[in-house]
Amino acid sequence: AGPAAEAAPVEHLPEIAIDDFAKCELLVAKVLTCEKLKESKKLLHLTVFNGERERCILSGIAKWYKPEDLVGRKVIVVANLKPVKLCGVESCGMICAAELPGGEAKVLFADDSVPCGAKVR
Repeated sequence: AGPAAEAAPVEHLPEIAIDDFAKCELLVAKVLTCEKLKESKKLLHLTVFNGERERCILSGIAKWYKPEDLVGRKVIVVANLKPVKLCGVESCGMICAAELPGGEAKVLFADDSVPCGAKVR
């Protein structure tokens, strides 16, 4: 038995139809500003430009990223999430990140040649 046989089973979400996936508006956005949110140890407060407008997004990645590591980078955002208030600040979207074993998050960056506002499919 090799490492694959010893791995814990992975739980997956139910399958969805392409129409369900099409409801998610994934866009490339450039991080204009980023700072730690004073009211939280986990949240970063990002201002991003999605090709059309600037928006504020709060992301629970402060444990793995310094604000200066993100400014100027292009990220993938879920642009059509319903806004939510966290620590008194309205967040209008979500930064896409991969969750690694152990819970670490790695932001998914877009290539610099991809324009802000490009749709991710």
